[in-house]
Amino acid sequence: MITPAPTPRPVGAAVTVPRGVRVGYGVGSVCTATFSTVPGLLLLFYMTNVLAVPAWIAGAVAFLPKLWDMVINPWVGQRSDRTVSRLGPRRPWMLLGAVTLPVTFALTFAGPPLTGLPAALYVTVCYFLTATAYAFYEVPYKAMATEMTDDYHERSSLLQWKMVFLGLAILLSGAGAPALAGTEVTGYRLMGLVIGAVLLVSMLASVTGTARAPLAGRAEAEPSLRAQFAAARSSRPFLVLLALSCAQMFAAGTLLAGAPYFATYVLDAPGATTTLFLCVVGPLLVTMPLWMWLSRRYDKRGAMVLSAALFTAGTAAMALSDRFGTGYAHACVLVVGVGYAGFQLLQFSMLSDVVVHDAAVTGRRRAGVFTGLWTACETVVFALGALVLGWLLGATGFVESSASEAVIQPDSAIAAALYGGALIPALAAGVSVLLTLRYPITAETMRTVDAAGAADAAGAAGVSEASEAGDGAGEEPGVTARAGEGPEPAGA
Repeated sequence: MITPAPTPRPVGAAVTVPRGVRVGYGVGSVCTATFSTVPGLLLLFYMTNVLAVPAWIAGAVAFLPKLWDMVINPWVGQRSDRTVSRLGPRRPWMLLGAVTLPVTFALTFAGPPLTGLPAALYVTVCYFLTATAYAFYEVPYKAMATEMTDDYHERSSLLQWKMVFLGLAILLSGAGAPALAGTEVTGYRLMGLVIGAVLLVSMLASVTGTARAPLAGRAEAEPSLRAQFAAARSSRPFLVLLALSCAQMFAAGTLLAGAPYFATYVLDAPGATTTLFLCVVGPLLVTMPLWMWLSRRYDKRGAMVLSAALFTAGTAAMALSDRFGTGYAHACVLVVGVGYAGFQLLQFSMLSDVVVHDAAVTGRRRAGVFTGLWTACETVVFALGALVLGWLLGATGFVESSASEAVIQPDSAIAAALYGGALIPALAAGVSVLLTLRYPITAETMRTVDAAGAADAAGAAGVSEASEAGDGAGEEPGVTARAGEGPEPAGA
């Protein structure tokens, strides 16, 4: 049954998101996690070690379709802000993504028997289509969280459900996809079809599960892409958060793209790709309550500094893995995973705060604008990690191969797999620590915003009640007030 769009509530009104909607929204993050994880983990390696695509070309193929996100994501955000339908402003777009992304994703890994440059061209076209379909779903999906409630901690609670499903999806897709893919073309085709089916089920479940989501306020659309960028530049909190998150996503993207090379050529254990990945994402579910507690005890900014510091320390220590072995490498990655868990939970919660803060400052709700630009920048810099690593491997003499070939890599390429996958992420995460210290929104800031919104809502309700009382009092028999007349002066 099609459910009409909910009626917006005034900023500051108490909005509690029903449990069923929280679960329905959380299921949608299976798409977010799976699409971010599987191509980031396997696409570069698939091209260099299965399709015999040179490393520098493979890096460009993994990155260039993401530049398209800088155009398509803000456009989708703008259009979804303007959408009026019985499904609400966001769900029609999510549904469009749900019926297109699974198909294009499967085709990316289930292509014809090509190698070298023809294979690179095929993957490029499919990945462009996949990035477009993902934008249709992900941009409005992220915007929904900022519109369900204006409460600072209610948003964190809502996002906790998202993180449960996100963590499970990252865990299962990150461990399952490499196991399904193996080292043969047929394995990658099977993996593409299975992951496509997972995407289809989870996305449709989210579209259905959010049918009765509350709407704390309706977003306003900017008239053009130029206006959207101007809106983003006008919000200092958004710019700071975007910068620190981009640094973190670049660090995560480089780490993820380098994992198969790190396992294969540094640890000499190709199967360790799965166990290393489990060490990264395993702490996501275990430490989630801890990060929630830290965000309340020391504020989200303080918790983010700690998470970035842990990520930095863990990745820097990974650079010594060639000396201390596989066990040491896994221990370092566990530390990285604890910090990464903080990234995942806090970034999006802070974005929701930025949207609400901007609405209080400007009087306009621009969730689609901010989430569109956010998603575009996030995916671009995440893919930039694969580009940088691919070019680094190419520059150090990495030898590409097909699935049936066995090649020996030069020491320079093995060193690039070690240091490129460890020190580059450490440097980027360290930069994010410095940027986080400049983030201006705190719990006290949001309490002030919520109090002001509640006062405005109460004032509006008071005016409405007074107006209704006045209308009732003026309807005495035989008395009709003429427009513009007020009460007569005393003694007249």
